[in-house]
Amino acid sequence: MNKSLLIILVLGAVYVLYKLYQRKHIAPDLEQLVADGAVILDVRTGPEYASGHIENSINISLGEIRERYVELDTGKTYITCCSHGLRSIKVRNLLRERGFKKVYNGGTWHDLEKIIRESKSPNK
Repeated sequence: MNKSLLIILVLGAVYVLYKLYQRKHIAPDLEQLVADGAVILDVRTGPEYASGHIENSINISLGEIRERYVELDTGKTYITCCSHGLRSIKVRNLLRERGFKKVYNGGTWHDLEKIIRESKSPNK
């Protein structure tokens, strides 16, 4: 087997495993959570957020969340999102450790935005 094909196969396997891991950690019923008023918490950096984000989301980066989580209301429902879905898992876990009961991982902000857009579609 040539080296290029092996590299492609390994990268493909890593990607599939990453996607499976990500899917396991994304909350079910995101549409309903959004419909019920969940707050979208984008945990990317400021420049990432500025380059595009979900309308009305709030931005507190993973690097700032340990200090700024006190700005959030433990009684509200939050859906975390980021660029690849890994930082959002970390923030979900961190907030749960700090007493937040209703915090869910929404995965990537692009995927979550699509879910929100489709849930507002008149064809639904």
